[in-house]
Amino acid sequence: MDITSTQNPRIKHIVKLREDKRQRQKDGLILVEGWDELTLARECGLVPQTLLTAPELASKPLAFPHAETLTVSRAVFEKISYRDNPDGWLGIFPTPKRSLEDLKLSEIPLVIVAESVEKPGNLGAILRTADAAKVDAVLVCDPRVDLWSPNVIRASRGAVFAVPAVEVDSPNALDWLKSSEMRVLAATPSAEKVYTDVNLREPVAIAVGTEDEGLTDFWMQNADLKVRIPMMGSVNSLNVSIATALIAYEVLRQRNESAVAGK
Repeated sequence: MDITSTQNPRIKHIVKLREDKRQRQKDGLILVEGWDELTLARECGLVPQTLLTAPELASKPLAFPHAETLTVSRAVFEKISYRDNPDGWLGIFPTPKRSLEDLKLSEIPLVIVAESVEKPGNLGAILRTADAAKVDAVLVCDPRVDLWSPNVIRASRGAVFAVPAVEVDSPNALDWLKSSEMRVLAATPSAEKVYTDVNLREPVAIAVGTEDEGLTDFWMQNADLKVRIPMMGSVNSLNVSIATALIAYEVLRQRNESAVAGK
């Protein structure tokens, strides 16, 4: 057993990385916990600096040949873990570096613009939708939550590693979308058109905002299309991740229908 004390300096540093965005940014490091998330990170080509495991908790093997591997006691792992039922695996990774220039678009791209999403669970769910729908990129604009926070990584089930996601300010995001000849679709309850009644077969970026305030004036004024999701009940808004999923899969439905019709 390499580390058995919860007061070990390396353990204290990991706790700081877990809790403090500024510490993560200063060190250029992120934490990834869980066998599934670590396996997906490996499949995406990421290699941790350090891999920690608690043999008492770990039921499945995991190896990164070029990473330092440390065994820790159950008490130590539970101190660094950010899960209720940890599975005994946690990795410390260099923060992935991504920019708009790194993004590669398909012939008919689909992009998600998530503006100021403030809850890790919502951003994580949007990333999972992006992965499932094979979205070309997610632009996290003016974020209120850290894209690389442990909670976003957990909520995304590791999809953050598989989806090309970039943190960027809104003006630069819009310039990039326009240079890529993409229309911007704003999802807003105030729109006249229903999302299923507009043509989504061309290159498009779905812009969504916070649940409380929606998209800012910047995106509303620069949107090429505005759509709403019909609401039949008393509540006038959906969870932002659900709204994103509905529109993304409508894009896929329309494009698949066109592809079938064209055969």
